[in-house]
Amino acid sequence: MVEAAIRKLREQQGRVKERSAPWLAAEQLMDICRREPESAELIAQDLDNPEMGIVQAERQIKAYADAHKTGNFAGVTGTEAEDILRKFYGLPAPRRDKPFGGGAVSVDLADFLL
Repeated sequence: MVEAAIRKLREQQGRVKERSAPWLAAEQLMDICRREPESAELIAQDLDNPEMGIVQAERQIKAYADAHKTGNFAGVTGTEAEDILRKFYGLPAPRRDKPFGGGAVSVDLADFLL
């Protein structure tokens, strides 16, 4: 399903200017697909709906940026953009996989001394 989602995203990218805001939104969605196959399935299904394309997704990001404008500048962080995309496509919260099961690791440096 990851390949199908990425193929659909690339098809939509081909219809917009390279490195434009919708094109970049598709890149971010591809990153999500590669990390989370379960999200790729949802994205692939939604991309079949003309109202759920990358242009419409980017409009959500732009609306957020415009609503949080500082002077003449409007922008979003990568994390904000991902959160907006997740909401738009109904994706689950990102996994916060951490090494060692996510718990703290305690090391006694004296164990390494001779």
